[in-house]
Amino acid sequence: EKVMTTPEEKHRTDSANLLLFIALLMLTIFTIWIFKHKRMRFIHETGLAIVYGLIIGVIIKYSTVSGNAPQMGNVTCKQNTSVVPSYVYVNYNNSNYLFTRQLSDCPQIKFTNQELQKARKYMTFDPELFFNILLPPIIFHAGYSLKKRHFFRNIGSILTFAFIGTVLSALVVGSIMFGFVSWMMVYNTDPTFTFGFVDCLLFGAIVSATDPVTVLAVFKELKVDVNLDALLFGESVLNDAVAIVLVSSIQKYQSARSSVFDSGAFFSALGSFIGVFLGSFAIGALAAVITACMFKFTKICHYPVLETSIFFLMSWSSFLLAEAVGFTGIVSVLFCGVLQAHYTYNNLSTESKARTKELFELLNFLAENFIFGYMGVAMFTFSHHHFNAIFIFGAFVAVLVSRACNIYPLSFLLNLGRKRKISRNIQHMMMFAGLRGAIAFTLAIRNTCTTGKQMMFSTTLLIVFFTVWVLGGGTTQMLTWLNIKVGVDEDDSTSAEQDSGPQPKYADSAWMFKNWYKFDKNYLKPILTHAGPPLSASLPSCCAPVANCLTSPRAYAVSQNLDEDSDADFILNDANF
Repeated sequence: EKVMTTPEEKHRTDSANLLLFIALLMLTIFTIWIFKHKRMRFIHETGLAIVYGLIIGVIIKYSTVSGNAPQMGNVTCKQNTSVVPSYVYVNYNNSNYLFTRQLSDCPQIKFTNQELQKARKYMTFDPELFFNILLPPIIFHAGYSLKKRHFFRNIGSILTFAFIGTVLSALVVGSIMFGFVSWMMVYNTDPTFTFGFVDCLLFGAIVSATDPVTVLAVFKELKVDVNLDALLFGESVLNDAVAIVLVSSIQKYQSARSSVFDSGAFFSALGSFIGVFLGSFAIGALAAVITACMFKFTKICHYPVLETSIFFLMSWSSFLLAEAVGFTGIVSVLFCGVLQAHYTYNNLSTESKARTKELFELLNFLAENFIFGYMGVAMFTFSHHHFNAIFIFGAFVAVLVSRACNIYPLSFLLNLGRKRKISRNIQHMMMFAGLRGAIAFTLAIRNTCTTGKQMMFSTTLLIVFFTVWVLGGGTTQMLTWLNIKVGVDEDDSTSAEQDSGPQPKYADSAWMFKNWYKFDKNYLKPILTHAGPPLSASLPSCCAPVANCLTSPRAYAVSQNLDEDSDADFILNDANF
């Protein structure tokens, strides 16, 4: 007989679960302090969070005993649309039930019921919690803390690795996995299990999302060569956005295609990829521009708490608006963060400048460690793991080969046009630093309704564990072995890559970015911020009333404003541009 669960009991269970995760985070933080105090770098806080999560997961799985097995039953749903649901929630007698699809090829879909409380008991969070609550501060912080000087010096290479490299990586992983899946299907005994080439491409897009948070933390602590840091950080930031849009496009093609290649669905998915990326960028830029104008033309800076609150809510709104209209919030909030740092930051009060940086750094730290901790918990508490030795082995091979196909050929092509070459040692370090993390996990956990998707999720978890522990933990040793320069001042623009010999200062920016910076300095910054030269110096004399209206009095009063944008001047005045 089923045991009834009251709302009060559910509330207490949820509170206990969250308390357990808070305890996990506190334990991780105290251990991080000990590691930093003892200068131990063989494991990063993300790896520690996973370890503690695994321990908690084991305790939950083997210490929790259900009084009665979940009741089984069925429900029949008449399909009135072409969209077949993967699951249905039913509330009956104050109890929640989760019905998962059993047959998908019948007009009347049968579902098998399991108690939703079992999922709650085993601490399986709604995947949307990760995507809508925990990911935005991580991605926004990446854009908001971007070091513009070195990022834009290497912008051509970063865009190449992020866009071409991510797509190439997904194709390589998908092709290799298709071979392993074909081998796997020879031993398959389940006639309902299918896993085609598009599924392989989807898995390739998921695991192509790199997240070298562990490596970058070591880089920051050791002050690694600024150009290596910029290449790896810039690639990982944009790579996340590209991977998410790529996954969405593949899923759209998958839902629209027939059993054979459908050119119409392919070009529709390609158009969706471009449209979603541009639309998401536009929403993020719009949110940043509105926020910058709001702070420039109002006196809200006199109330720092209100100012910081509006800044936070406008930034988060860019994510939610993009998701609400069918675009990708990750792309939107990333570029919102970049533009907020470039424009809005100049309009903030001194107190809010410090507060916003500290706020998003804190949210980023907690969100990352929560996700990595939950990864460890999910290894034992997720009830639908599907491990296949052939698929797992093939995935590790594919990830390794795809990373090599991303870094080495593209570096060779980029070196043909770069004034300062990407040395072999830098390439080896970038190859080694291709970790998988929060983004890949979140993409994989969003859909686990079929055996194939469950296999993707379980394999992605193993890949994240391996890369964080082995590759992340070996970063310091790899830097030593490759003789990568450390202790470099990030403002020293003349630092050279190891073994590349003395070379002149350079900028790896294309002419279009140079021209954009000129336009930005003369027009956009004076309009959107208190910095920059007065618009009267850039616009024709007939536009003097408009120029005086839009230009901040500070631009006239403080002559130093002409040199405030050191990053732009650095690129514009580079003798070897």
